[in-house]
Amino acid sequence: MQKVDLPESWIWTIVSELGSVVSGGTPSTKEPRYWGSDTAWISPSDLTGYSSKFISKGAKSLSLEGLKNSPAVIMPAGSVHFSSRAPIGYVVISANAISTNQGFKSLIPALGIFSEYIYYYFKSARQLAESLATGTTFKEISGAAFSRMPVPLPPELEQRRIVAKLEELFSELDKGVENLRTAQQQLKVYRQALLKHAFEGKLTAKWRAQNPDKLESSEALLARIQQEREARYQRQLAEWKEAQKAWEANGKTGRKPTKPKEPKALPTLTAEELTELSELPDGWIYVKAEAISDFITKGTTPGKELLFDGAGEIPFIKVYNLTKTGVLDFTISPTFVSRDTHNGFLARSKVYPGDVLMNIVGPPLGKVSIVPATYPEWNINQAIAIYRSELIQSKLLAAFLSSEINVRRMMSKSKATAGQFNLTLEICRDAIIPLCGAKEQEQLSRALDEKLSNLDQLEKTIAESLQQTEALRQSILKKAFSGQLVPQNPDDEPASVLLERISSERTAQQPARKRGRKVATSV
Repeated sequence: MQKVDLPESWIWTIVSELGSVVSGGTPSTKEPRYWGSDTAWISPSDLTGYSSKFISKGAKSLSLEGLKNSPAVIMPAGSVHFSSRAPIGYVVISANAISTNQGFKSLIPALGIFSEYIYYYFKSARQLAESLATGTTFKEISGAAFSRMPVPLPPELEQRRIVAKLEELFSELDKGVENLRTAQQQLKVYRQALLKHAFEGKLTAKWRAQNPDKLESSEALLARIQQEREARYQRQLAEWKEAQKAWEANGKTGRKPTKPKEPKALPTLTAEELTELSELPDGWIYVKAEAISDFITKGTTPGKELLFDGAGEIPFIKVYNLTKTGVLDFTISPTFVSRDTHNGFLARSKVYPGDVLMNIVGPPLGKVSIVPATYPEWNINQAIAIYRSELIQSKLLAAFLSSEINVRRMMSKSKATAGQFNLTLEICRDAIIPLCGAKEQEQLSRALDEKLSNLDQLEKTIAESLQQTEALRQSILKKAFSGQLVPQNPDDEPASVLLERISSERTAQQPARKRGRKVATSV
């Protein structure tokens, strides 16, 4: 950390000079008698999603016996707790006497050190702490490194003025963030309402009324689906015959080509399924995805030795590359496989531009993306399903598959294990798709594109505003801890005098300390 110049009344010091640094501990979880309600106890997991400055207890508490048989110690109200691993950087102040597990390094501030000043400083020092952490499996900042962390210290009264100003400014920022978050949620609700509207035929109702000659009847649509299925079968049959000839010419070595099966009758919807569906206008029908798809399958994941980071011959898509907007994001940890792996072990999961991909392992489900034309061929892992259809535009299929209506319907058919939803290929093939004619699809795609693009832009603007708000928060903290947020008062006792007094009190109390005490004090 680069030390900035401080006002004359301030001083650079280190954490250990500001009070007592305390580590925590955990008694054996195999001993029920060590756990009870006598002593409040927190771990970093208690701070996941926790936004309050103060904490009075965690999910678990220790018995007096558990406290006695562990390194945990009771710290007084006002102690500042900094998570030192998994993750580094959670900060909270104890509202009452409390103990912690070994995932915290805590400071019991000396008299004259304002807990809330330290709280905000620790919040701003997360990157510094991470840079001091060591470890391979996970990073952790040691007690020694934590104790040596530099701290810019103002006079006691200025500490309080800084905190008051920070809370005034952050209160306004928090209101702005809350409004932005509310707007984000409203846009999500509107997006789902728009998709519902679109796939009930309401978005193109006016166009249908003005263009009756361009509509395709339900009967004609069903006939076209059947024709496409038969044409697809004939193409597959011709390809099989060619593959069979090549296999025979090659001495019947390798895997024998599999003859395609004749298409079955169009899968019908059950009476129960029909009762759950919204009414569609004339010219629209509900069909199962299997009926309008050339191909629905899932990917495969090869061994790690066959995957290459950053560059390679064939891009290999993972779930984190899928989004909820239909756009594939291959900038995130791009992975590749060789062409040999692509054509061999992964031959069944090749994907091409225009294919629609959906994650089948969640949460969250509903990540759907269209394969772009950036590369002519791609491949996918086992947590992704492929939809390939010439009867529905990729944009429309992707939009519907990602809709809340479809995701909920699919989830209702899946089995959840430990909070994880897995979709089978049967569920993917049974997805019920609202379908209209080709001309109306063109109109619907244009209308939906326009409205979704506007939504995407609004969401982007909100996300940028949230980033700017966070940047402003960091800028305020930077000013606070360099003496630029509030004016200095020449009548304040200098921080150097405060530190000398803390040091003298520490020296005076040292002989009185006893080994093995389970209650920690400030100096």
